[in-house]
Amino acid sequence: MLREVHVGEVVFGGGRPLALIAGPCVMEDEASTLAIARRLRELGQATGVGVVFKASFDKANRTSVEAYRGPGLQEGLRILGRVKAEFGLPLLTDIHETSQVDPAAEIVDILQIPAFLCRQTDLLVAAGRSGRVVNVKKGQFLAPWDMAHAVNKIATTGNREVLLTERGTTFGYNNLVVDMRAPVIMRELGCPVIFDATHAVQLPGGAGDSSGGQRQYVAALSRAAVATGIDGLFWEVHPCPDQARCDGPNSLPLSELPAMLEEIRAIDALVKRRAKVC
Repeated sequence: MLREVHVGEVVFGGGRPLALIAGPCVMEDEASTLAIARRLRELGQATGVGVVFKASFDKANRTSVEAYRGPGLQEGLRILGRVKAEFGLPLLTDIHETSQVDPAAEIVDILQIPAFLCRQTDLLVAAGRSGRVVNVKKGQFLAPWDMAHAVNKIATTGNREVLLTERGTTFGYNNLVVDMRAPVIMRELGCPVIFDATHAVQLPGGAGDSSGGQRQYVAALSRAAVATGIDGLFWEVHPCPDQARCDGPNSLPLSELPAMLEEIRAIDALVKRRAKVC
């Protein structure tokens, strides 16, 4: 049976209305991070959608060694602390090494395991032992049923507060494809499932020394995933994506979110109403 995972007042799973994980790919500076968080809080208040703010303090898997990675652990966590203090939003951030688990867990509500690291046993176990909710992104190289192993590794710590995120599967070179069976299959593992629509349209390494993206397809893929009965959406957002320092080509402009959410909430309500009837 599908678990409910509570993150503050935001609930994933259990047939609850869709929740949203959103924010910039990486913190570019303190002012812009706080401005985006303010907009997302206002969006949640206006729509009634539960919002979790996401942002990375370090993007350790950038294509180029010269690419911007973020403010680093100490400064990034300080900024995230301000987001929580000023806006009251639950927080999510990536961790890449076991040494980052404890300091991140002091600030954030959800520790995210990046897709490339979803098989790293030590990292999964350390995240589980933190007691925080753990969001594991499915590797682009894995079948959805293989995520059972990640769930089981975390479960050895006694932590069953796990979210799973679908973000597309490698399809040839510099391309991803989304199998809409995957969210359904992963929900059968008993964990709420999130769909990362913005990374699903990424073109890894497709811009030479950085990744490209096709943000024009984010809305369509989001609607399709919501129709499968998922528990949350994951969107990377930015005021001006074409000027973003990381993942701009697949990020959504903040201005587009209200209209997209209106359509998506209607689909979500229909799907979950039918599920209760059945």
